[in-house]
Amino acid sequence: MKVTTYTTELDQNKHVVLVEERSYNYNEEVLDRTGKVVLLLNSLFTMNKLAEEHVFLISLTANMKVLGVFDVFHGAANYCIVNEREIFIRLLLTGAVNFILGHNHPSGDVAPSKSDMSVTDRLMECSRLMGIKFIDHIIIGDNDYFSFNEEKIFK
Repeated sequence: MKVTTYTTELDQNKHVVLVEERSYNYNEEVLDRTGKVVLLLNSLFTMNKLAEEHVFLISLTANMKVLGVFDVFHGAANYCIVNEREIFIRLLLTGAVNFILGHNHPSGDVAPSKSDMSVTDRLMECSRLMGIKFIDHIIIGDNDYFSFNEEKIFK
C-alpha cells in the first residue's frame, strides 16, 4: 500500500487544499487492527521516539485503506492542543469514511490524561454529527500503547 502524508495550504481564493508531502510504500493493505496502526506510526513516523507530543490523523476508506496521514498537531513534552475543526477539514478533503487518531506520550506512560479523555469525547460527538466513524484513539509510549477502542472506552 502507498501511504501518503499531506499538509494543507490556502489556494489563491483562500480555500483550504491538500498538498502531498511524501509517499511511503508500506506492507499492509488495510489498517484493520490496532497493532497494525501502531506499527505504521512507529515505523514510518517514529512516534515512540519523538521528544514532543505529536498528533497524527489517519484518514481511511470504508474498507480501512489509508487515504492520507496528517501530522496535525505538535505540542510540548507533556501536552498538545487538539482542535476538532482542523481534523474534520482534513477528513472531508480526503473523502474519509473512517478515521484513527494517534498521539505519543514522550514520558512513555500510555495512560490517558483527562485532556486525552476530553478530546476523545469531543471527537466522538463530532464524528457522530459528521457521519465519519471514529475508529480509535491510540496513545503510543516507548514500548507500549493504549487503545481507546480495545479498552472499550468509546461510547
